[in-house]
Amino acid sequence: MGMREQHATAAGLQVSIAKGWKPNMYLTNMAIAAFEEPSFYVAPDIFPILPVTFATGNYYVFNKDELAKDQVQRKPAFGKVAPAVFSHDEATYSVDVDQIIVGVDQISALNYQRANAPATIDPRRAKTRLVAEQMKMHLDNTFAKGFFNKDVWSNVKSGAENASESNAFEFFSDANADIVGLFDDYKRDMLLSGRRLPNRLTLGYDTYVAMKNHPQFLNRVVSGGSTPNPALVNEQVIAAVLGIDQVKVLYATQNTANLGQKANMQFTFNAKDAMLTYAPANPSLEEPSAGYIITWDMLGNGAYMATDAFEGEKGTHSEFVEGLMSTSMKKTCDDLCIYLSGCVK
Repeated sequence: MGMREQHATAAGLQVSIAKGWKPNMYLTNMAIAAFEEPSFYVAPDIFPILPVTFATGNYYVFNKDELAKDQVQRKPAFGKVAPAVFSHDEATYSVDVDQIIVGVDQISALNYQRANAPATIDPRRAKTRLVAEQMKMHLDNTFAKGFFNKDVWSNVKSGAENASESNAFEFFSDANADIVGLFDDYKRDMLLSGRRLPNRLTLGYDTYVAMKNHPQFLNRVVSGGSTPNPALVNEQVIAAVLGIDQVKVLYATQNTANLGQKANMQFTFNAKDAMLTYAPANPSLEEPSAGYIITWDMLGNGAYMATDAFEGEKGTHSEFVEGLMSTSMKKTCDDLCIYLSGCVK
């Protein structure tokens, strides 16, 4: 009786295990994979994606002072007024191409094919997903450096024990802090400087926790709860209380240690910060935006995140999965962002 036939019965399987044989069949309905929760990737939800045709180029910047100035004049009798002044400047953008490549051993891949392994563990499929995940992670990393960063913006406020200075505010972890009043002031400031009310609030994880546990938010929902359905503060509650269209919490994480070292898991975005911005839902010629994620279709296939597969050198029995991404985080209006650094101790 061969090994396969011997294992075909329960009694034969027990005998084989007693002799030292260990089954090596893999579960077909479970595997351990630490891929990020898809909803945690947030960069395109905060600033609009702006596709461009060329890797470098210019765009127009209209003069806000002139647009905001009432230039209508009283017409003199038998005469005319001087033409109004409306001018514009130009600014530039440029994008770079980032790349990742992972290899597939075609000979090893045969084992999975012949064993009818589940599709999710197929090396080609798994590594294609790995490439997609890596590019999304890289996009969030690029966003964190290019936008969610106190060194990027000119209007930066800092948390403090005693907010005695104009650019300071009380820590959100202080139960006596007037968070609602603070955001009312910031909304007013942005309306005056940028001519728009902020419509997006982006919160680091620790900042979100401090806000959802703050009395100013808890007291507004506590009476609406019951034992089976307790009243809880979430992103929607914070948005409603502050009068802001969208609140996004930055949950994304990553390993910051070098490969081969013990993992050092950290938040991708500064967990103690927050960013109050205005941005339109889509790119517009007539709407300002604090920033844009400029994307370039580098392969001409309509995608700024592109994947491809190609054969390795002859004799290597290998193939490769490639990921390409071409983006630029472009700040376009300082007046439409207030960055809050160190919202909690």
